[in-house]
Amino acid sequence: MSFRVGAAGFFFVCSVYGHAILSGQTAPSQSPRAPRPGVADAKLKIDAAKLVPIATFDIPGAPDWMAIDEHVWISNAPKGNVTRIDPATNRIVDNISTGQRPCSGLAAGFGSVWVPNCGDKTVSRIDLKTGKVTATWPQTIGNSEGGIAVGAGSFWMMADAKGALVRIDPVTNAVVATIQVAPGSFAVAFGVDEVWVTSTEQNLLTRVNPKTNTVEATIPVGQKPRFLAVGEGAVWTLNQGDGTISRVDMRTNQLVANIEAGLPGGGGEITVGAGSVWVTMMEIPLTRIDVATNKVAQQFVGKGGDSVRFGHGSVWLSDIEGGQLMRLDPAKIKALK
Repeated sequence: MSFRVGAAGFFFVCSVYGHAILSGQTAPSQSPRAPRPGVADAKLKIDAAKLVPIATFDIPGAPDWMAIDEHVWISNAPKGNVTRIDPATNRIVDNISTGQRPCSGLAAGFGSVWVPNCGDKTVSRIDLKTGKVTATWPQTIGNSEGGIAVGAGSFWMMADAKGALVRIDPVTNAVVATIQVAPGSFAVAFGVDEVWVTSTEQNLLTRVNPKTNTVEATIPVGQKPRFLAVGEGAVWTLNQGDGTISRVDMRTNQLVANIEAGLPGGGGEITVGAGSVWVTMMEIPLTRIDVATNKVAQQFVGKGGDSVRFGHGSVWLSDIEGGQLMRLDPAKIKALK
C-alpha cells in the first residue's frame, strides 16, 4: 500500500493495500509530494526510532501487503513472492513464488492465502499448511492500491474501477456474482457478516449484504477513503484526501467521527487491535488512535512504514523502503513518550 517517489522517478505502489502504480514500473518525472503534516499537537509526536521490536525480519525487496492466520504472510512485488513467518519461533519459514507483482492486499481463508497479482492480472492461492500454490487464474484487478476479503463462504475483490465487486466461490475459483457498488471503489473488508467497500472517488463506505448480494447502505465518510479495517464495533477508513480516519458504527450505519490524523496522500494501511486503531504511512510509520476517545494518542515520525496488521498479540509493521518487517508489543508502544 505504499506510495513512494524515488530520485529516479520510480513509483512503488504495492502495499497492504495500496499503491497507485504497479510496483517497479518506471513513471514520468514527478514532483515530490509535500510532507505529511501529522497531528497538530506536537506532544503526541514521538521519534519512530523509539519503537523497539520483539523481532525484526529482513525481507529484501518491498515487503508490503499482509495477512495473518497461524502464520504471518507478506507479499513482495519486485520478487513476485509471499514470505511466510512463524510467529511461534519468529522465523521466516519460506518464500513462495506467486504471479507477477502481487498487489492489492492479501487475505487468508478457506485453507488458502489469496494473492492478486497486478503484473499478469491473475489471482493465486497458497495452501495455508503446505505453502504451495494450488491454483492461479486470470482475474482483472480494480487497482493495485486496494484490498481483498474473505467471508460468507466467498472471496471478494474489486474487478475494475467502475464499481464491479466480484464474489468468487472458493471451491471452483469462479465468479458467482457481480455486485455494482460506487465507481472508484478499490478496497474491501468483511465484518459482522457484511462486506464493506470504500469508494475513493465518491467519498463513500458501502455496506453489502452477502445473503442477497445487494447494497444495503452507502455512508459518506472523509475525503478519498481507501484502506479500511473492521473492529471494536466499527468500520474505520483511512481517508487519503484529508488525512482523517472515519469511524462508522456497524449497527446504525452512522458516521461517528472523522478523526484528525494529518495523514493525507497515497499509500498507507489501517488495522484494529488491543483497544486501538493502528495506521501506517511512510514518513509517519505508526499512528495509534484510542477507540475510547476517538483521538490520536500517539504518532511516531521518521523512517519506515507502509503496511500494518494486528495478530498474535502483536502489531506487525513493514518498512517497505528498508526491506524489513517488525513485530511490536502494543503495551510497550503505548508506554512510549
